Amino acid sequence: MEKFLAWWKKEKRYILFFKAALAACLPILCCLVYCAAQGRSLGEVYLPASEWNDELFYYKQVENILHFGYPQGYFGFNESHALKLSFAAWSPVLVSPWLLWGMLFGWNFMSPILCNIVLLTAAVFLFVWMTKPSGKQMGILILLFCLYTPFVRYMLSGMPEIICFSLLIVFYGLVMNYLKKESAAKLGILFLIAGLLTLMRPYMLLFLLLPAILCVLRERQRGRTLRGVCISGVVCGGVLALYALIKHYLGAEYFHPLFFTDWLTTFFTSGLKAGFHNFCGTLYWKGKDFCAHTIQGFRSGLASGAFFATYLVMMAVLIGQSVADLHRIRRAKRQETEPDAGRKADISKGVLAAELHLAFSFVAMLFALLLMYKLTEGSKHLLTFLAAGIFVVGMMRTKCYRKAVLIGATFAFFFTYMAVDPYDYQVPFVTQERQDKVELWRENFAETLELSSENTPNYDNVVIWTLNDSVDGKGIATRWQLLYGLPEGFGISCCTRDYVIEHLAELKSRYLAVVPGGEIDAMCTAAGYEELARDDELVLFRLH
Repeated sequence: MEKFLAWWKKEKRYILFFKAALAACLPILCCLVYCAAQGRSLGEVYLPASEWNDELFYYKQVENILHFGYPQGYFGFNESHALKLSFAAWSPVLVSPWLLWGMLFGWNFMSPILCNIVLLTAAVFLFVWMTKPSGKQMGILILLFCLYTPFVRYMLSGMPEIICFSLLIVFYGLVMNYLKKESAAKLGILFLIAGLLTLMRPYMLLFLLLPAILCVLRERQRGRTLRGVCISGVVCGGVLALYALIKHYLGAEYFHPLFFTDWLTTFFTSGLKAGFHNFCGTLYWKGKDFCAHTIQGFRSGLASGAFFATYLVMMAVLIGQSVADLHRIRRAKRQETEPDAGRKADISKGVLAAELHLAFSFVAMLFALLLMYKLTEGSKHLLTFLAAGIFVVGMMRTKCYRKAVLIGATFAFFFTYMAVDPYDYQVPFVTQERQDKVELWRENFAETLELSSENTPNYDNVVIWTLNDSVDGKGIATRWQLLYGLPEGFGISCCTRDYVIEHLAELKSRYLAVVPGGEIDAMCTAAGYEELARDDELVLFRLH
């Protein structure tokens, strides 16, 4: 007890604990304030009221893993499925924290939301504890955190982005802590966090490079550069190999490629000249689209444009501060007679490493977005970089608040003033009508669906969710939110209208959910398929 008290009092750790605890209140406080501003409470957040359909896949897969170890039916797109087991296109590693939460506390509509809040709370606490920010830095951090409303939107959702946010925040806090006092254990944890991030999202490989570099530098100081290179190479190679195996065996084929590689493969298939022409052409045309999205973000609040604009501002700040800090440190080294010159350089080393690496990652991810992703779908991946940027910017050594004011004003303009589209920004709150419908269909599904336990996973345990259909010449989206009521174990195959119409007679899945009154509804009735349940929002057929 005496040792603990001595440790607690040393360096005034009780003050640091107070700062960390204060900062850790930000996630739940922001959520409560946002809900109160809407006249609602946190308990009224309701996933089936959301328009983000990825949430359905994440939620039901976690539910099925918790009950059966893996989904008993296939999750896929146009009846695709993984080579092994039954996961969708995204790595199951991405939802591993939710699985742990579900095992400890159970799984319901509030579970991913509460887990998200707890994860971000823990991340903020650990960051402050590891970096020991000054009062001024704390003020900047709190300001930017509160203005970055995507924190709240994704905490109050069934999307796993907060898992990536949290891991990356802890990652950079540990980088700064490591460079103050190096240890093999800290470096190992950095490799672990970066490895997990890479297994979750492949572009997170950018963050695996930093511990690899730190490892080489650490061993170089001990005269063992080759050992450091080998360790880093083995870890990075092992993570990439594991990701490739997960993607190959556990990932279902998506509607279209999740990322494009023709900018690279053209060099090998068509020669250097054609490859260079395709590379530059892709950058040019995608760059024009990028600029158009950004301009539209200013004009109308287009979400992808807002993400691009804030990303560019944060990237400019990181690059500018990195250059300024490098110049300051070099000048301090030249003026060795200046009092505290060495100390100043040493103090900024951890923050400088984070600035430099994150600035590099921002630039690299921008090129990856332009070359490999669809802009609209890829834009949300930039939010993770922005979340990490808030914490790195908060730790910058600065005499004034210009950078914080610039970034804060950008956040306020795009994420508050221009955040007008409910699809992108409105937290889903429960309505009595939606809740009643979900419960009604939960009963319908329970009464009519039969879960097969033989040779699982199989197509007998799959419900096709038809994206949309034509009703009297008008396109109507299927009310997919009702599929939250599916019993545990069932897989969901998201299928396009054209695919269902073309393959209706030979669909492999046992069940089909469609828009009532649509063409597919009429085709199923004419074909004699058994109608299991119907209301004004959904029709369920048994195909075989």
